[in-house]
Amino acid sequence: MSNKIPKLTVVGAGPGDPDLITLKAIKALESADVVLYDALINETLLKYAPKAEQIFVGKRKGCYAYQQEQINELIVNRAKNYGHVVRLKGGDPFIFGRGAEEIDYVQQFDIETDMVPGISSSFAVPAYQGIPLTKRGVSESFWVITGTTKSHKLSQDVYLAAKSNATVVILMGMGKLSEIVSIFAAEKKQDTPVAIIQNGTTENEKFGLGTIDTIEKIVVEGKLSSPAIIVIGDVVSQRAKLASIYKEIREEVVS
Repeated sequence: MSNKIPKLTVVGAGPGDPDLITLKAIKALESADVVLYDALINETLLKYAPKAEQIFVGKRKGCYAYQQEQINELIVNRAKNYGHVVRLKGGDPFIFGRGAEEIDYVQQFDIETDMVPGISSSFAVPAYQGIPLTKRGVSESFWVITGTTKSHKLSQDVYLAAKSNATVVILMGMGKLSEIVSIFAAEKKQDTPVAIIQNGTTENEKFGLGTIDTIEKIVVEGKLSSPAIIVIGDVVSQRAKLASIYKEIREEVVS
């Protein structure tokens, strides 16, 4: 058993581009004795913790390396036996990342906790494609909504968001795209621009651009799938033309 003080630091790894991790996150990784990392993080970030035990605890397409209860227990076990555990999560851990749940759990065991925010994919991924979530005269606010709730259903907030003039960003919503499109169409928003961005901010990024009426066709033509975010609103048509290091390898489907 280690003589080190047990500690958990929940760290946001950012949306995918390894350069978007924060300096504080890097410092946390450098001091880690154990790193538990998720599927959506860029594994090149693990180089900042070369001496730490590195354990993959993520999921891919519904296949879990560990259930959440097992992850909670693993954090407690490793913290008590080894010291500083870094829980490395994609994006920001407090935005649909269950970071707060893990902190709540380990605090029952008198384990010190800390949190390092990350850059969320909800705004960083659109930004990399030149899409501003707000723009004067176009959009005054934006919603960020999970496409899949704890009960595996579409959030009821989508119905409210569809009635507003705000930009709507939906995470984890590709499996519910038909339902989402129907909700917006019912509000007579068939011509509202939609962008779908897969593997945002990474070298494998793919982009589809259409409207509520056409986006499902675009997804099929472009073979777009998860992990992807959906951006709905007039700001999509305000997309700026940006030079990017990934410009030559991005795939784009437009209708």
